[in-house]
Amino acid sequence: MENLALQMVQGQTGYTFKNPALLRQAFTRRSYSEEHGGENNEVLEFIGDKALDLAVVKHLIRIYGKMKADGSAAPAGSGANGMPVGMNEFVCSQNEGELTKIKSRMVGKNYLAKRIDELGFAQFIIMGEGDRKNKVENAPSVKEDLFEAIIGAVALDCGWNLEEISSVVEAMLCLNDFFLSDTDDNYVQLIQEWEEKVNHTIPLFWFHTWHGVETYGMIVPTESGAVFQKLPSRTIGRLKHLCDLKLLDSLPVFRGWGESKSEARMNVCKLAYEYLLREGYIKKTDIRDEIDEPSKEFAINQLEILARRGYFPLPKYDFSQDYDEDGNPVWQCQCRLEGFQTQHSEKSSSKKDAKKSAALKMLLYVLKCRE
Repeated sequence: MENLALQMVQGQTGYTFKNPALLRQAFTRRSYSEEHGGENNEVLEFIGDKALDLAVVKHLIRIYGKMKADGSAAPAGSGANGMPVGMNEFVCSQNEGELTKIKSRMVGKNYLAKRIDELGFAQFIIMGEGDRKNKVENAPSVKEDLFEAIIGAVALDCGWNLEEISSVVEAMLCLNDFFLSDTDDNYVQLIQEWEEKVNHTIPLFWFHTWHGVETYGMIVPTESGAVFQKLPSRTIGRLKHLCDLKLLDSLPVFRGWGESKSEARMNVCKLAYEYLLREGYIKKTDIRDEIDEPSKEFAINQLEILARRGYFPLPKYDFSQDYDEDGNPVWQCQCRLEGFQTQHSEKSSSKKDAKKSAALKMLLYVLKCRE
């Protein structure tokens, strides 16, 4: 890999390789090694697949699980089959099936390929002539392989340090997308959409580790200066990660802080988005120009995009659960918008599906109202 590509990949992942040859190997397909010799990324893919699963499970458990004191007064040793009764038990708000579904979405081929596109890494794949002629770098499976191989390279380079692996997975997966609540703004997505539309490219993120002693002036500014997230003094001591964001050449460098890489990236995107609004780079248009064709699959996000852009408050969702005559769960979701008299409800065996359907009904309603 060229030195600039190496720096870009390390900056986007927030990990500096002690052995850069491993990173180059992660980008090398078998077609190249067969033609030129050397090693390829196939075993790194295998390693990365397993390391990725572990890092994602660790993150899911941090989000949904906790240790809870056992309220039982039974003495130790009196449990079933003579097993001791522990004073602390693990509890999780999601069951095994729900966790499996969430993990499958997070490590699925399509999402990993999407993230490689958003990171801009496919352009650096090292391949043989046959692969090059067939443009295999555009195939989702090839991008998935690359994602896993990078994680595998990190795992070997850091000696299987789970904290390091998890940190890189967090940066590459953009995990915040999966855990935003209905009242959260996905500024990362907004910035990616704006940069692609205006500059026909991807935003460049650079992660750094901060030890609480860096000052605002230690970033090298562009000709147009730099814009920093303002920090209350009480928060500085617990922030470990910095994220720099570069958009158009005419715009300043933006910098945000966070306790995690995901938080730092979200904060810098929020900072940049507010700057673009304030300086007139983003202008409100007709409501129908703000989103693609309404669809059930994207209705939740489409409603939130319109809300974030000021057309109405963020939607509220209320859920209730019942059971059909066979004892199967049935979810009902009601979607409400402040300022609108109507509410829209839908039922489904899936909580998420009910929410999508209710959101689509509300989306179609507000679009019709604005005609």
